[in-house]
Amino acid sequence: MDVVVVESPNKVKSINKYLGRNYKVLASFGHVRDLPAKDGSVKPEDDFAMSWSVDTASAKRLSDIAKAVKEADGLILATDPDREGEAIAWHVLEVLKQKRVLKDKTIKRVAFNSITKQAVLEAISNPREIDPPLVDAYLARRALDYLVGFTLSPVLWRKLPGARSAGRVQSVALRFVCDREAEIERFVREEYWQIAAILGTPRAENFEARLTAFDGKKLQKLDISSQAMADDIKAMLDGASFKTLSVEAKPTRRNPSAPFTTSTLQQAASSRLGFSASRTMQVAQRLYEGMEIGGETAGLITYMRTDGVQMAPEAIEAARNAIAKEFGTKYLPEKARQYTTKAKNAQEAHEAIRPTDFNRTPAEMRKFLDADQARLYEMIWKRAIASQMQPAEIERTTVEIEARNGSRIAGLRAVGSVTRFDGFIAAYTEQKDEDSEDEESRRLPEIRADETLKRESVDASHHTTEPPPRYSEASFIKKMEELGIGRPSTYVATLKTLEDRDYVKIENRKLVPQAKGRLVTAFMESFFRHYVEYDFTASLEEKLDEVSDGKLAWRDVLADFWKDFSGAVDEIKELRVTNVLDALNEELAPLVFPEREDGSNPRICPKCGTGNLSLKLGKYGAFVGCSNYPECGFTRQLDGPGGNGDNGGLEDGTKVLGSDPYTNEEITLRSGRFGPYIQRGDGKDAKRSSLPKGWAAASIDHEKALALLALPRDVGQHPETGKMISAGLGRYGPFVLHDGAYANLESIEDVFSIGLNRAVTVLAEKQAKGKGGRGGGTPAALKDLGEHPAGGGNVTVRDGKYGAYVNFGKVNATLPKNTDPATVTMETALALIAEKEAKGGGAKKPARAAKKPAASTTKKAAASKAKKKD
Repeated sequence: MDVVVVESPNKVKSINKYLGRNYKVLASFGHVRDLPAKDGSVKPEDDFAMSWSVDTASAKRLSDIAKAVKEADGLILATDPDREGEAIAWHVLEVLKQKRVLKDKTIKRVAFNSITKQAVLEAISNPREIDPPLVDAYLARRALDYLVGFTLSPVLWRKLPGARSAGRVQSVALRFVCDREAEIERFVREEYWQIAAILGTPRAENFEARLTAFDGKKLQKLDISSQAMADDIKAMLDGASFKTLSVEAKPTRRNPSAPFTTSTLQQAASSRLGFSASRTMQVAQRLYEGMEIGGETAGLITYMRTDGVQMAPEAIEAARNAIAKEFGTKYLPEKARQYTTKAKNAQEAHEAIRPTDFNRTPAEMRKFLDADQARLYEMIWKRAIASQMQPAEIERTTVEIEARNGSRIAGLRAVGSVTRFDGFIAAYTEQKDEDSEDEESRRLPEIRADETLKRESVDASHHTTEPPPRYSEASFIKKMEELGIGRPSTYVATLKTLEDRDYVKIENRKLVPQAKGRLVTAFMESFFRHYVEYDFTASLEEKLDEVSDGKLAWRDVLADFWKDFSGAVDEIKELRVTNVLDALNEELAPLVFPEREDGSNPRICPKCGTGNLSLKLGKYGAFVGCSNYPECGFTRQLDGPGGNGDNGGLEDGTKVLGSDPYTNEEITLRSGRFGPYIQRGDGKDAKRSSLPKGWAAASIDHEKALALLALPRDVGQHPETGKMISAGLGRYGPFVLHDGAYANLESIEDVFSIGLNRAVTVLAEKQAKGKGGRGGGTPAALKDLGEHPAGGGNVTVRDGKYGAYVNFGKVNATLPKNTDPATVTMETALALIAEKEAKGGGAKKPARAAKKPAASTTKKAAASKAKKKD
């Protein structure tokens, strides 16, 4: 018997069924080892030696694998067919070597591109060894990410409090999102006019023609720049005669696109299906791992993390057969189409994403899939089929027209297209940009050269230029691919990291950089510019790819990088915070000092009128403050569009919303150092309420303010105890409370709408789960501080039986006495974790017997006690 190790437990059953009784399939559940999140896990001074650790869950799985291998004849490593899969196979093998269970065992590495019986059996029949260059490329990337994160992040915390961390790829990705925002802020709108005429042929058919030239001058988009000029041209055309000068019909052919890669799939799913990139990969993973179809589990698509655009010869033949069957032989080209990747830094050669069986049409599969799976499978099937179909044949017609009014002459043009043969369009059409003109759907009537046209109307429309759009998830991924930054498997993780650290927020499917993100980018561009340059990052990716090709030694790549990088970090450590603030004030002027409507100096304090505004760094991050502090206490959060720094236009820190109908006290929206909040009345006893997560200051009105100030609200008496249940908003979010027991609610809206029955149910569910670890699993996080700068998981604040503590992996560090869990920062948490690890991690030490006090000490204590008594 052989033991087969795969990554996902979802594959175990189907692969075991394919292989039979002589094989035992076990899952690693992804990576089994990682670098510990502490200093020294990578040692540059020791030729970049790495220390690996295994978490508790992985340790158990590895023990199960080791036990099975010990009793087996051989080991087959069947992890995913990419760099990460190769690394996981290497990690498993290294651990098993350490456990000494591989003596006299055969060791094989296999990889299959799809979860089908044929693909699995074929892979088992053609084993290979672990690919050392791929493992080296993984080691280089992991070490680089660790060194950048663990070296640079502490510098950020010291020089820029409130910043979470910085990473090798994430910092560059954040930069181009912030650069686009800066473009938008600098953009100056320009007015222009477009002029079009509706003309009629002698056969009484109308069409539209647009102005292209006037008085002997060819017109560009912005040339008609005033209403007077537009009116002059319109008046001339209103009295002009029109005649066609030429009619040119030019046939063109449009070829289909290649089958999907990871990035093109994510982009298409975003624009066509409205899926986020992470949702796309979740659904694709399920299609890859397989569905129960006809009593057998079968994978429906090939591996979904790939840069490859080519399909296997047998898949191409199957696609051609399906085209002939579904669409007819006229849609089938004589020869199969071959594609080559154009992506910069293409990864190891894998197949494109395609169906495992083209005979499984989307219509037939729909009954086995949920709605999202069916839609994504249909898109993958159609794109792969279309890639092997005939080109579309389109006839594009261009008509040049002359308008003459006395001595004045204008030129107009009409363009239209007709699809003569739809070809691949019958299966799949590309999604057009929202602002693109669809000329193929604009058909022209019969128009002949040298014939007189009738003027029906002339229209002069006013327009303004638009700033470049913010990135969507799709265009973000496309940009990363174009720049050669990251890899298909990392795009989703990079975006999620930016979101989790509050550097970027997704609003209306657009990426909006937040104040924290703008600050980090400005800091990096001011002091680490070389390391956020696109060309530098792309060239480093190319070197890492050369490592995977066996052309470069991974330690040489690391040594070159580390020499310059560590030197740059040492220089910045000596920098004073005032130098940092001066640079950020300059770099972020549009964000920190937005222009005022009255045209006054945006850097003069609006409260005292004499002080200068500047960035200040507080315990919880950056804010804008007055130079006359403490005499002037003006502060303002950073104005990030739609972000957590939004102060709702509170230029002077206060906005009156109305008065309380019962107390007549004034209700105001205020901007404090820790964000906007609502206040009723003045003085120390004034009632205050922070804004709930997701509520922008600009959206707060009198009604919402009253609702917040009225919390907590009574929901009703508990049917069993008769005690009141209340709903409110606390430091850890919305809750319901009964007899001292709290239960979290999903959203702030639930606080205002929850009824008695639902409240009783929520409380009962919380009670059934229990508090803390005893019978209730790990306690829920009170606060998620984000991913540890060295990777390996998130750092959280939790509430335990003996009080609040910081958690990272299996390390739990108790918070100091009287520390408010809500105020704990990442920097504080990391210090506590490091201190706990230095004392021996999270393991409990055996209790020592109490020392018997020395006799002299006992006598002193007795004497002191007697003295006090006297």
